[in-house]
Amino acid sequence: MNKTFIGVVVLVAVSVAIVACGGGSKSSSSQHKVSGLKYRAFVSNPLFPAGVSNTPVINIVDATQDLLSQSTISLIGTTASAGLMAVSPDLSKTLVFSQIGNTIAVVDNTTEAIATVTGSTAGVPAIALPGLTESMYVAKDNVTAYAAVPSAPVTGQSPGAVFAIDTGSGNILATIPVPGAHFIVPSPDGTNILVFSDGSDSITVISTALLGSNENPVTTVNGFDRPVWAIFIDSADAYIFNCGSECGGAAAGIATFTIGDFGPSSVTPVSGATYGMISGNTLYVAGTPPHTACPSGTAAKTCGTLTTLDAGSLVATNVKPILITDGYHNRMQMGDNGQLFIGSHSCTSINVSGGEVRGCLSIFNTAKSTVVIPPQSGDTTGIQPVTGRNVVYVCEGGVFQVFDTTTDQLLVQTIRIIIVGQSTDVKLVDPPPD
Repeated sequence: MNKTFIGVVVLVAVSVAIVACGGGSKSSSSQHKVSGLKYRAFVSNPLFPAGVSNTPVINIVDATQDLLSQSTISLIGTTASAGLMAVSPDLSKTLVFSQIGNTIAVVDNTTEAIATVTGSTAGVPAIALPGLTESMYVAKDNVTAYAAVPSAPVTGQSPGAVFAIDTGSGNILATIPVPGAHFIVPSPDGTNILVFSDGSDSITVISTALLGSNENPVTTVNGFDRPVWAIFIDSADAYIFNCGSECGGAAAGIATFTIGDFGPSSVTPVSGATYGMISGNTLYVAGTPPHTACPSGTAAKTCGTLTTLDAGSLVATNVKPILITDGYHNRMQMGDNGQLFIGSHSCTSINVSGGEVRGCLSIFNTAKSTVVIPPQSGDTTGIQPVTGRNVVYVCEGGVFQVFDTTTDQLLVQTIRIIIVGQSTDVKLVDPPPD
């Protein structure tokens, strides 16, 4: 494989493949919770009113009844805001990123409070990153987390790095320089991380087993067209989303790639490709090709597209482009009854008093091949299907919404959940009840 050596600054000389020790091995559903709820959704809220000022909290929703709990998780004193969240695979902890100060708070989902340092009663301190992250996750060991920071300063190199974090202590384990590192996608077995950098036609592969060793864990692979995302179909093979012309490149497409290869083995052209998912035998791909006109009935001048492909052969299954809202698509979830929720940011948002209201959320009915644009303006910053129910939670334009997947529409009972402040992200933190 063509390798480009990038110096790795190891801040703590330990392997990132840490065995979970004191990292919350018990299921969160089997332990006491302050809210008393068995099936919870966390909603990050940076502007919760408390006294004379607004404070960052996590609001708690009863996901069995769509009711707001009076309990909140205060983040004040640890972090200044509350935005993007990531939940550990065992559901024991939630990471909450603050754009103010670029810090991460670690929340214990069981106690509904800031997590304590492993082996101590002290709280895990705010984890300081040197810039904004839009991509982070907790690894399979439920202790190690990774975050991409495209603006991270690196001595002697262009800015950008991926950070390995010990969530049990709040320490940075390693800094892996990758110029412009923006999005990260782990392999299912956790042995590799694909890193996507702004304005690049390459991807970077990080071998997690080599972190903390004397060997270079970073490999650069060329031959793509503004790659921005990936879906692994097994531990070695992935579909790479080439953003193409939407990101200043030539043409969008889905490239097949195997860890260890010198480049992509094939590319299937699509109209736009920044994000997607596989559901059943179908690969759904969303993007915003430049100058894509909208259908009649909307004041929006440009639209995005949804492409459906056979997940095995990558043959397109939609006869003509499926038009959705525009913007940069970076969220997609399948709700019950085949309702595909697609979210973007920086879209054409319309809010005419007494007229059209349109934001960055599209709902595609996979059974009827129809698209619904809900009447809410703003960026879509969180989508969470409620497992076992015909309900999907969405944060759009700072507003928390509940959708009924049997009707493709906003649930009337949304008025039962009025989150004061700003709803930014939403995650389920418990397995569905029996």
